[in-house]
Amino acid sequence: MTMTYHQPRSREEAAALLAADPSARILAGGTDLIVQMRSGRVAPGAIVDIKRISAMQAVQGHDGGFTIGAAMPCTGLKQSQHLATAWPGVVEAANLIGSVQVRNRATMAGNLCNASPAADAVPALIAAGATALVIGPRGERLVPVEEIPAGPGKTTLGAGEFIAELRLPPRPAGGGDAYLRATPRTEMDIAIVGVGVALAIGADGVCTAARVALGAVAPTAILVPDAGAALVGTLVDDSALDAMEAAARAACRPIGDKRGSAEYRTHMAGVLARRATIIALSRAKGEQA
Repeated sequence: MTMTYHQPRSREEAAALLAADPSARILAGGTDLIVQMRSGRVAPGAIVDIKRISAMQAVQGHDGGFTIGAAMPCTGLKQSQHLATAWPGVVEAANLIGSVQVRNRATMAGNLCNASPAADAVPALIAAGATALVIGPRGERLVPVEEIPAGPGKTTLGAGEFIAELRLPPRPAGGGDAYLRATPRTEMDIAIVGVGVALAIGADGVCTAARVALGAVAPTAILVPDAGAALVGTLVDDSALDAMEAAARAACRPIGDKRGSAEYRTHMAGVLARRATIIALSRAKGEQA
């Protein structure tokens, strides 16, 4: 089969190319797609390279928050000081993916669409309340990040749809976020557990909002509302942290494999949730960058 390579110059053109060939695949960074093609897991009839579309490789302000183009490399996120200051946990998570060479190509949108339960960027994005701008034959729709993955390697994107950009809300007053993961090795490994936390603290020190997301402990990265609720209305003291930790563990439905047992993953989900919350709290209070 002959494969066709396209370089569309607009979102609309990219959507039309995808709609014309059900086997077509988007190329943003290509760090997952190229590997899958070489292994024979996928054999697209067409490649739609979106890197030439305006704003696809940019971080821009939007309604007080940020948009991150779908082809923006992870390493490029660190160059946006405003983004790194507002959402340090998101930027840190993106820059744990693979090696420096991989991150020079890899994108957060690609990390999301690859739909690995252990994706590093996804729990941090979910905790931050990020949304994805999905474009397709029927126009545009804005989807919470946690609703994009449907299972390992599967997404809720329809035929001809692709993610054009990720949107992060403004950092709330008194807000802070963090992402932590556990891996067998210190570098270039897949998370056994990943935890993203974002919260906001009022002038009186009381938590006014909190979101906790877990990765690698279920078929998809998940938002854990009960864990966030355990922090809201508290001073994020030991009692609140205990309740949050228990809620995080209760939400886990992990597999067990040679990289980590189900019991270990569940235990570490609570440990990392507590640690990430403490870091996010410190950032919310301005005690840590």
